[in-house]
Order: sequence, then C-alpha cells, then structure tokens
Amino acid sequence: MVRTLQRAGVDVAFGLNGAHVDSVFQAALDSGFRIVDVRHEMNAGHAAEGYARVRGDIGVAVITAGGGFTNVLTSMANAFQDRTPVVYIVGSGPLDQDQMNDLQAGIDQVAMATPVTKFAHRVTRPELIPRLLAQAIRIARSGPQGPVMLDIPWDVLRQSVDLSTVEEYRLSADATGTAPESALDEIIALVRNARRPVAIVGKPFASPDARAALHDFAASSGVPLLADYEGLGAIVGSPLGVGLLQSLVSPGEPERPDLVLMLGIRFGLTTALGSGTLIPHSARIVQVDADARELGRLQDVHLGIQAGPAETVAALADRLKATGTAAPELHTSWHTQLSKQAAERMAAVEAMSEHGDVIHPFHAVKAIAQAVPEDVVVVGDGALTYLWLSETVASAPLSHYLCHGYFTSMGIGMGTAVGAKSAAGETPTILVTGDGAVGYSLAEFDTMVRAGLPVIVIVLNNQAWGATWHAQEIIFGQDRVTNNSLANGSYSGVARALGADGVDVTSLDQLGPSIQAALATGRPTCIDVRVSLSPMPPEERVVMGGLPFGDISTIPLVS
Repeated sequence: MVRTLQRAGVDVAFGLNGAHVDSVFQAALDSGFRIVDVRHEMNAGHAAEGYARVRGDIGVAVITAGGGFTNVLTSMANAFQDRTPVVYIVGSGPLDQDQMNDLQAGIDQVAMATPVTKFAHRVTRPELIPRLLAQAIRIARSGPQGPVMLDIPWDVLRQSVDLSTVEEYRLSADATGTAPESALDEIIALVRNARRPVAIVGKPFASPDARAALHDFAASSGVPLLADYEGLGAIVGSPLGVGLLQSLVSPGEPERPDLVLMLGIRFGLTTALGSGTLIPHSARIVQVDADARELGRLQDVHLGIQAGPAETVAALADRLKATGTAAPELHTSWHTQLSKQAAERMAAVEAMSEHGDVIHPFHAVKAIAQAVPEDVVVVGDGALTYLWLSETVASAPLSHYLCHGYFTSMGIGMGTAVGAKSAAGETPTILVTGDGAVGYSLAEFDTMVRAGLPVIVIVLNNQAWGATWHAQEIIFGQDRVTNNSLANGSYSGVARALGADGVDVTSLDQLGPSIQAALATGRPTCIDVRVSLSPMPPEERVVMGGLPFGDISTIPLVS
C-alpha cells in the first residue's frame, strides 16, 4: 500500500492511529513515508482535502475502523460535493470474526461510504491491494474527480507479502479529453462577436501549467477573468483578473455580461442557484465541464462541452496563437468597466462599515488582505467570517483560497489548513476563521506544533455564532436570540496551552504587525481578534432574502 502511494507521488498522508490500521503506520515507518497524525479523524479527512486542493492531485487519509470511520464521513461527503480527489484508506474488523460483535465492527462501512464516494470497496486478500488501490487512485483522478474509499480488514492488513512478487499497476491516464476543434472555433467566434464576455474559472486550474494556459488565453482573447472561491488563486497575477464572481453585483446599474464562459464551475450556490443574479439569463453561456450532468443544470447553455476545462483552455490559447484570430483590444473597455464595478462594490462595503470601539469585521479582513505575503495560501472558515473575507480576499496576492464548498460544512478550517500547509511547503498558510468554527478542532494546534506546521490561525472573535444570531434577530426578534452566545474563554490561550503561540488583538493597528510577527517566528500562531457582532456582510443580506447593499428593512420578516 505505501509503495503504491509513493509511486503515485504522494509524499504525506493524514491519519489518527488505531489498531485496525497500525500495519499501515508500521509500513510507513519502514519506508520513510510521512503520516501527519491529527487529533480527530474528521481533520485527517479535511487535511487530505486541503492537501489535494493545493496540489491539484490526490490526498490520502488513513482511518481506523468504527468510530474512526464514522468521524470521517463528513469529510467524504464534503470531498464528494466539491469533487476533491481524496483516497480514504479505512480499517475494519477482521474477516474471520465477521458478525461476532467484535471491536469497532458490526457496521457496513462500504455501504455507508458508497453514496458519498466515486468508488468504495472492501479488499479481502492482501495481494489485491496494489491492483485495487491503483484502481481507486485512477478513479479519484479521473474527471469529474472525487473521493474513493478502500475498506481493508484488520487481518488482511496484518498478513505478509513478498514485495518482489507484487505487480505494479497503472495509476493515471496519460491524457484527458479536450473540446473538439469545431467547438474551439465556435468559442473563439463567440468571444470575437461578444461585447461583454467573461470567463468564470473554478477548481480545475490549481496546477501552474493550467494557470499559465489560462493567463495566455485571457491575454490573447481579452476576456476578463472571474472565479468562484476555488478558482480565485488561478486568476491572481493575470492583468485580466477581476475577482470573485460576486463582484458582478455592485451598487447602481452595473453592466451585465453578454457571454459567459463557465470553465469548470458548476451551477449552484456560488452562481446564485440559477437565479440570473450573477450569470444573466440574457447571456449566452458556454459551459465546459468533465461531468455532462452539470451542463445546463440550472440555466440553459448555448454550448455544453464535456471535456477537461484546463485542457480546453490550453487548446484555445494555442489555437488563438496559431490562427491569428486574437483581438484582445476588443474588450479593453469592458475589462475596465468590470474592474470599476468591483471597486464600486468594495467602496460600498467600506461605506457601510463604521469605525467603533470594537474592530469592524470588514476592516479586519481588509487589513488581513493587505498584510499577507506573496503566494500565500488562505483558508476561510466560519459563516460570517468567510462572507466578510470574500469581500477583500481577491485583493490579496494569494496562490490558493480554500473555503467552504458546496457542502458548506462548518469547522473544516483547522484540518484543511494542516493539509494545505503540508502541500504548500515553505509557502505561508493562513487560516481566517470564526470563533464558532475554530471550536470544532482546537486540539489541532497540538498537531501543528508536533508536525512542525507553522499555520497562522486568525480568529475573528465576535463571541457568538454570528450568522444564526442575526437570523434569529431578523426572523423572530431580538428578544428571541437563544443558544448562540460564545462569550467564554480565550482561543489564543488555548493555542499557548497546546504549545503554539497566542496573540490578542483589540485594536486594528495591532493586526497587520501581529501577522508579520507571526510569519517571522515560523511557529503555529493563533491571533485572536475581537470584532463586532452586529454588522451584516452583503452576502448574508442576500441569503436572508434582502439586497446586498439595501437597508436591513429590505429583508422580509417571518411572523
């Protein structure tokens, strides 16, 4: 198993040791293969996700049986919804004690995992491990990417195998599908004839090669680039990059796109559920996705192409260069207008954010975006926190922005940051989280210390479950807010107790220097920032049924 993972290019896995998988840890020790041991199986899964999302390739979680497996199910579901290629290797009770009420046994782990994985299978003989693990890796890597699980019983893992007799199996395809030439020509013609085209990019552009091809396409065509959260790092560094997709909604009467190229981004939550708010119903839409089920899911598309988005963009860039059909100057004024709209949105949020005795969360996230270093990996967690962060993070010089995906699971940040830092190497990794979200996994400060992973965790601490607090105020009234207060304790104090550094920030002028000082130490650090609870970010207003820049009275009340 370990040799197959090494052949696949995996240099670290994540897990929490238990008797059912101890053989894997022993083999890793003999092979010099690193396993970062976390404090909760949930975070082993999320760390594998973070690793995969930064690398653009598979992450691996090694999980013990029973409660260990059920603890990681949330991560499986999260990876499945977000199409993240994670290989979950899970122990189970010994075959020869099946149905004997044995330790951490008695549940059908394969049946439970099947709805939230691309492939779930039980391995019944040790000699099958190389073939079935290779098959699982191929499935995880193939489009649309996603999680896979191998259930391996305790007695299978404890048997001995002569490695000299083990065959090696293929671990990936040599190439993936690209749009046909006729479709490429049609896309180029649509771009030439459009007045206001945009390209919205998503997850498939994690690798440097994919990003370089995207920037070439933008430069050759003049098409402005927007992104969902997962694609934001891909557009940073391109002169045609504008920001997150939500910047299409700004105050006043912004111009709307007439052509939208959806490149690896799906209809759903990040596109306002097909309402037309972000992607106009009047626009022509070209959608390129590895999964044909996603083509036109919520809005009609003019051209739906089942192909690799990154490969198709590379082919488009090459075709524009070869045919001499590039005319980027056609869309210069449109890019200028889009950038102006994004700036107007930022100014509108700034105007809503008054200075007070307690730090306004918008001012906090603006200071964070200004203080982070080049190529930083930013992880966002927590409801209000990520909604505020999304207003400023596009101005940061980041390489990856890892936030809640389609499953929108809270508390993923600590585990994701552990995996992201493991993949990023010397590149700084900063988690910006809420006080509610960080509470799921405070013990992972210990993991960061033991594993030598200097993640900076910035907690925007409003002493509440802020989003549900606001929802109860609006729907039921201020006197009906219940079970949402988080007024106790010190998150920086917890970090210090677990061997990390802890800093308290109570004024805005302390925040930037605190980030710089934490980066200089090279140690895991918690920066506990006291922020105001009352402000509502624009996107929360939208979720509550109002307008992003309207008065709070525009949100309908429920009697």
